[in-house]
Amino acid sequence: MTEPSSQIALAARMIAGSTRCVALTGAGISTESGLPDFRSPGTGLWEGVDPAAELSVAALRRDPERFYQFFLGFRRMAGAVPNRAHEVLARLEHEGLVRMVITQNIDGLHALAGSRQVLEVHGHLQTASCLDCRRSLPMSELLDQVDDGVVPPRCPQCGEVVRPDVVLFGDPLPECFAAARTESARADVMLVVGTSLTVWPVAGLPALARSLIIVNLEDTPYDRQAVVRIRDRAGVALGAIWESLPHR
Repeated sequence: MTEPSSQIALAARMIAGSTRCVALTGAGISTESGLPDFRSPGTGLWEGVDPAAELSVAALRRDPERFYQFFLGFRRMAGAVPNRAHEVLARLEHEGLVRMVITQNIDGLHALAGSRQVLEVHGHLQTASCLDCRRSLPMSELLDQVDDGVVPPRCPQCGEVVRPDVVLFGDPLPECFAAARTESARADVMLVVGTSLTVWPVAGLPALARSLIIVNLEDTPYDRQAVVRIRDRAGVALGAIWESLPHR
């Protein structure tokens, strides 16, 4: 492996010279916004918890109080603001250097930073929906019911249980995942930021791209295939890449 500064310079050249660069992001891009990731030992949201047993529709129906107690841990995302990494990706899109951001995150920080072409393949925290009639309602209405002691929250139309519009364990991925596959297969460069690449089927997307730049503190299954591998915080690495781009 070349020296880190050479890796930064190579990443900048790859992005500047690409015809279709796509970014794929995970929880690690948001840790510098004060949000914990999921799997880091000692700090991850899933430390000591089996998320498949706690965050599924079956868990919601079986023990709604426990489901919402666990789910409300995501409420801390509401006050988070984008960091340097989100801002750089938005600038890269504005400059025409990144075509699309595919994100596993549900925090909405890419949009807040100014990215417009974003595929949220694990859902989002903006809305909720009824398990029966599928009526959509703002997330604020779900949270108001929970705060008032109505657990599980109920659909105002049919009275059935309401769930957040995030991808729960056992759920199919949203329709936008097909677009994510298409964009990945068309990418000559995929910039992977802050994801361990262990959650499928999203973990299969890098295999579709022609070349990879991986920015992540921990190892990933794709490290050997990557042209550039940078082990640093997302904001530090992307900030350095931005400054290394031609004419910056």
